[in-house]
Amino acid sequence: MSKEKKTMGKSALNFVLCSLLFVICPSLFAIDVGLVLNQIAGFSDAGEGAAFAYRGIAIPRVSGLIGNSGEFFVSAGMNVQSEPWAYVPELLRTGFNWRSGGLELTAGRMDYSDPLGYIASGLFDGGRVSLFTGAGTFSAGAWYTGLSYKKRANIEMTDNEWAANNAALDYQDFFNTYFAPRRVLASLDWEHQGLGNRAVARLSLLGQFDLTDEKLNSQYLTGKATVPFRPFSLNLGGCFELIEFNEKIGSAFAAEASFAWEHPVHRVSLGARYASGESDTAPAFLPVTTNALGQIYKDKPSGISTLYVDYTARLHKKFSVELTPMYFILNDSQVAQGKRLLGGELQVAQGKRLLGGELFAALYWSPVSDISVNLGGGAFLYSLGDVAPDRAAKWRAEINVVLSLF
Repeated sequence: MSKEKKTMGKSALNFVLCSLLFVICPSLFAIDVGLVLNQIAGFSDAGEGAAFAYRGIAIPRVSGLIGNSGEFFVSAGMNVQSEPWAYVPELLRTGFNWRSGGLELTAGRMDYSDPLGYIASGLFDGGRVSLFTGAGTFSAGAWYTGLSYKKRANIEMTDNEWAANNAALDYQDFFNTYFAPRRVLASLDWEHQGLGNRAVARLSLLGQFDLTDEKLNSQYLTGKATVPFRPFSLNLGGCFELIEFNEKIGSAFAAEASFAWEHPVHRVSLGARYASGESDTAPAFLPVTTNALGQIYKDKPSGISTLYVDYTARLHKKFSVELTPMYFILNDSQVAQGKRLLGGELQVAQGKRLLGGELFAALYWSPVSDISVNLGGGAFLYSLGDVAPDRAAKWRAEINVVLSLF
């Protein structure tokens, strides 16, 4: 693709976005405009020497009212990143919301998250209708994933998708290197809050349908409950999954539990997560989107269990600190993403399951409401396990600055 064609493509995209704003805005009688700058810079070492990394995003947004019952929201982003240096545009949360009585309709590019938060979570294109009743909120939605930027959707259900998601964006092959895999999601959800909104129960039936040639489909029945008994609270959740791939049907399971103690200054949470691994008769648990288990360890939860402690202290109204040690355990010896993590050459011996431990600490400072500065750092230590005890530690230290200009 020539430079002229690339320039024309970018100009056309900008023209469409600007035109959309000018068409919508005159019909509104309350408009809010804002700009957020999110910058992250730091050093990290994945075992091959320390390297500098930077990524940032500028997010302009416009929101407003439509009549007495509706509202709209338009936001876009320009990503800048190193390794290699690249500029990546994307459309972020954009759409409208209409509510009348106990009925609500939302359409566009919107946020959706399953009850556990790591099966399908992110921005998806589609619509959702919700009904608010005394027995809880009932909702149904359907979305398409193939129009989103691949790193925003972060879908890595197959080896081919993992390779495509981690390949650099090539403007000369834009349509094959920018977009996320083509999948359709559909969900039925129920949520109920009680005890002053402190007790929450959620159920979800979610299905994803593959529109690519690989035809990997999956369905998830997920539930989660939060039970408070101050100053303590208990969280329990689980998911049963059916997977259809290569004309075979298998089942998998995931679960989580946590126990928290809350104080005006301190909060301590003890928790565990489990995701079933691969066996001779069943596949490993496979989420739709890849949400990192830890801050340093970045793979999806397939075939892995984690134990963690999360401690947060608000030292001052403008300062807080967080400390999170985690431990990772393999549930089988055939976890593909575990092999990727260690460069592809790892051969897990029979009975070796202790992957290692991670420690991450962060300091949060917000001098004013429009500025926040986060300092974080940590390491993942293979030496604390028996899977690859001789591997060098992975570590990262970074600073994150968020500015809300208006």
